[in-house]
Amino acid sequence: MNGPLAEVRAAVKRFLAEHRPDRVAVAVSGGADSLALAAATARLVPGARAVVVDHGLQDGSAEVAERAAATCAGLGLAAEVRRVVVAGPGGPEAAARRARYAALRPESGVVLLGHTKDDQAETVLLGLGRGSGARSIAGMRPHDPPWGRPLLSVARGTTSAACAELGLEPWVDPHNADPAFTRVRLRNEVLPLLEDVLQHGVADALARTAAQLRDDCDALDEIARRFAGDPRATDDLHDLPPALRRRLLRLWLLDAGVPELSDSHLRRVDALVGEWHGQGGVWLPGGFVARRAHGRLAVERPDEPLLKTVRS
Repeated sequence: MNGPLAEVRAAVKRFLAEHRPDRVAVAVSGGADSLALAAATARLVPGARAVVVDHGLQDGSAEVAERAAATCAGLGLAAEVRRVVVAGPGGPEAAARRARYAALRPESGVVLLGHTKDDQAETVLLGLGRGSGARSIAGMRPHDPPWGRPLLSVARGTTSAACAELGLEPWVDPHNADPAFTRVRLRNEVLPLLEDVLQHGVADALARTAAQLRDDCDALDEIARRFAGDPRATDDLHDLPPALRRRLLRLWLLDAGVPELSDSHLRRVDALVGEWHGQGGVWLPGGFVARRAHGRLAVERPDEPLLKTVRS
């Protein structure tokens, strides 16, 4: 009879068979999700390693990190602790996420993350509540190199049960019970209410919706890339459907180095094409500015000369 551990191993095995990474690391916090993932990976990938990031945001974080690394070593994974400094804009959650991903990014191969189906449901609801567009509601990708998320089809309760099956004692992050964090309230208040009102299956439904939207976004992005490679199409952005035009603009801005684009950023840049009335430039993340002049769009930084142009 298949149990929770077998379900986790099967999910990891499917991911590895589909993507065949040359090197594998597991990001481990010490929580149930990442420990279950680490245990399955240790069984399936000889030579895999574990990386534990210590954000230093809580008393005793160094001890928690060392304990997680020791647990991984006991599972058969070479483990290391990487300590980071959390700073920068966007609040502590965003700053910690940036520091964590920077510390985890590998030179090659894939880093497996322990996000579950429940995490995906929370991500979709956050995107929906923020009105961030289809790309945000599409949630997390199972494979977004160098990141891999084998457990997006696995419930959070399954990873806890898998740890119990292995005799592991996961660390429980006190932040996961702090209602000051929006995601915690979604987890503890909103999702249980939706489960009650909609008669269960909400996490599965949100995961299906995210997968469908990812397919749609991927198809539109591919069509946009074909336009981007054809000078005849980019010469006349105004005649493109707005959904394709914004995707083309997104690809162009990312190529210029603009980071962390949101739907609102893209719509403001798109207005330079579709709703042009002589308005000024659009400020973008990373200190970039998109402008229109003499029938052309340009993206620049205040301290640098003109970088990229595309016809409008």
